[in-house]
Amino acid sequence: MAGPLSGAHPPALVTGIGVITSCGLDVETLWDALVHGRSGISRLERVDTTGLRTLIGGEIKNFDPEAYIPANECRRMDRFTQMAVAASLAALNDAGLQIGPDRAFRTGVVFGTGIGGIETMCQQISVLHDRGPRRVSPYLIPMMIGNMAAGQVSILTGARGPCTTVVTACASAANAIGDALRLIQAGEADVVIAGGTEAPFTPISIAGFGAAHTLSTRNDEPEKASRPFDAGRDGFVMSEGAAVLILESQDHAVARGARAYAAVAGRAVTADASHITAPAPDGLARLEGMRGAVRDAGLELSDIGYINAHGTSTQANDRDESQVIKRLWNGSPPPVSSTKSVTGHLLGAAGAVEAAACALAINRGILPPTINYEQPDPDCDLDYVPNKARHCEIRAALSNSFGFGGQNAVLVLTAVNKQLARRAKAIPWPGCPRYTT
Repeated sequence: MAGPLSGAHPPALVTGIGVITSCGLDVETLWDALVHGRSGISRLERVDTTGLRTLIGGEIKNFDPEAYIPANECRRMDRFTQMAVAASLAALNDAGLQIGPDRAFRTGVVFGTGIGGIETMCQQISVLHDRGPRRVSPYLIPMMIGNMAAGQVSILTGARGPCTTVVTACASAANAIGDALRLIQAGEADVVIAGGTEAPFTPISIAGFGAAHTLSTRNDEPEKASRPFDAGRDGFVMSEGAAVLILESQDHAVARGARAYAAVAGRAVTADASHITAPAPDGLARLEGMRGAVRDAGLELSDIGYINAHGTSTQANDRDESQVIKRLWNGSPPPVSSTKSVTGHLLGAAGAVEAAACALAINRGILPPTINYEQPDPDCDLDYVPNKARHCEIRAALSNSFGFGGQNAVLVLTAVNKQLARRAKAIPWPGCPRYTT
């Protein structure tokens, strides 16, 4: 592995990763799906799709929250919170980290979500309509509100440091990780449980995105529906799930003998100030976001060996993002891929899944491919690592996340030294312990 890169500010080490996705409920299964191009998209089963134009998504078929959380606690959580807790426990387990009284106030929680507890809200609206206000659950509000994922993770892990929630649409999780980096750099925390979670599958959310003509309707070929940068793309594929990175200061990680996948070294946040859904025509905010994140990490553009694109599989985003990347790198950017081709778009959780993919790509020297890339688009003419993973040692990767409202978040992850690095063969997945009171 190449040597470490040091930025203008101390980076935060990624010492644990936990994921709950339609491609796998642990890091190794997700990574195997990413590098082998095994799609997590399928026909929807948990939601009534009657009358909907889109019938597919990245639905998790085999998630049992009671494998992680006691049944009585599960009943008081929306699905987006259940997945956040499960991914957090898995990440802490992966990091070999326990939050005792001595570290509780130095451990923070930062989560991103785009929608929050919409499943609970829709269910209770039906209860109100059919059975009246007296039958509405007293747990409606604490299950519905978007900050409850971070709140429940704090409660169930004992983390008593800064605890916040970011809601910036599809940039939410990337912003959460960036905020966690700042907490560590400012000395306000030694450890931060950072990530994103989303459980968006309800008829109203599918209908809403469908009405905006943003969702793919390739219902007969679910696995081929998410096709970023391909000329035949017809919209993004919505997915559910959660991903968590354990970020630690280097001093804290070294003191406890932790190993790290990679480091989060830089972030930037910008706004298009242009349109509620479409990217700004001038591309300046996205360009400055990428440039600013690289600068914040103390690097040059030439240090970036891989870009994990926002790459949603929509016409406007893929064209705009490709052109901005090409412009910033003067026509010679590094390899670019969109892991959304495999996972679909996890909305407010997407940035955390993709930051995890970047950390693993750096750590294992493999670039995940953009699958379903069959017909080149003249407006998207970069190296998208088409259809097949590529062995490539890189020292730094950039991850783009762009949200409705023109809210952009960019992260830079870098390699760590060999003493801290944890390579692929050296990470047996030990399983996730069930939370117990």
